[in-house]
Amino acid sequence: MRVESTRNDRHAPSAARRLTGPDPGVTNITMKIETAAPRLEALGSPSRLRIYRLLVRAGEGGMPVGGIQDELGFPASTLSHHLRRLVDRGLVTQERQGTTLVCRADFLVMNELVGFLVDECCSRPSPSSG
Repeated sequence: MRVESTRNDRHAPSAARRLTGPDPGVTNITMKIETAAPRLEALGSPSRLRIYRLLVRAGEGGMPVGGIQDELGFPASTLSHHLRRLVDRGLVTQERQGTTLVCRADFLVMNELVGFLVDECCSRPSPSSG
């Protein structure tokens, strides 16, 4: 996967803006089905989708792991497992700030995934239409 960006930060400032159209600061977004499928699979778990939605709503500042746990009520080991899957798939980043681990949705990856779905799944005529 190759992504070229003219922006310094990888996080878009507004969820509404991110989902309304292409990001003008990102060009040559290409995602292969081999990359998209595991990311979509990771989001296919209700627990991971709840975590991801919470992080998207938290914006570019992200949320500490303890805040996620307080908000969703997951046991620490369960939350750790689900976060690891999201991090491994590139959907979430983690940054240590002192003793706090802050998680953030990777908005560039989210936009790539949404773009993949729109470009590859929604823009072509179905085989039965002819």
